[in-house]
Amino acid sequence: MFARWLPAAINTRPSEWSRAAIGMALGTMFSVWLCGKVFGIDVALHLIGPLGASAVLLFAVSSGALAQPWSILGGYLCAGVVSLLVAHVLGRTLGSACLAAGMALILMCWLRCLHPPAGALALLMVVADPATIALEWKALGPVMLSASTMLLSALAYNNLTRIRYPKRPAEPAPMMPAPDSQAITAADLKLALADMEAFYDITPEDLEQLIHASELHARRRSIGDVFSSKG
Repeated sequence: MFARWLPAAINTRPSEWSRAAIGMALGTMFSVWLCGKVFGIDVALHLIGPLGASAVLLFAVSSGALAQPWSILGGYLCAGVVSLLVAHVLGRTLGSACLAAGMALILMCWLRCLHPPAGALALLMVVADPATIALEWKALGPVMLSASTMLLSALAYNNLTRIRYPKRPAEPAPMMPAPDSQAITAADLKLALADMEAFYDITPEDLEQLIHASELHARRRSIGDVFSSKG
């Protein structure tokens, strides 16, 4: 039971950690700076928590479904609209903040723009600082400006550092010699993910590519073992 608490191995190199860390720092600083210039530093600093969390996704795990452009823009928009609506109707209390976060989650799932930092944003927009409260519905301005700035920073930095972003749709996997009735396809993986009834930050097409790549490495290893045994 306790073994489940141990962290999984990270498959990226330390150089990638450094690349992502620099991008996160620059992206967050630029987003907060620009938002502060337009709406005031108090409003900008109030959003720095969700922005930092978004930066981790956009720069460190940019290939994930949660880090794609529609996820951050749609997620921040859902959280902003829902939280301001709840605050207007129910007031700015801890209970209404938690309700706003839950409602934002449902809306993000429905619109296919799930973005975890938007949950924190929904909480902060209800229990906001005086400068943000004074903006009323105009508070959507700094929310979407900061999200757009973070996205543009990720687009520029990731591609300049040779990380393709946003992620392109997965290409069809190459034909394998195994019989069609036995080969695992993206459709099979989609059904398997549905059976598990949980959210996974990976597409069936990505899983299909991973499986076929693993099969290729297994065949190469098998061929190498045969030649080494003959030698």
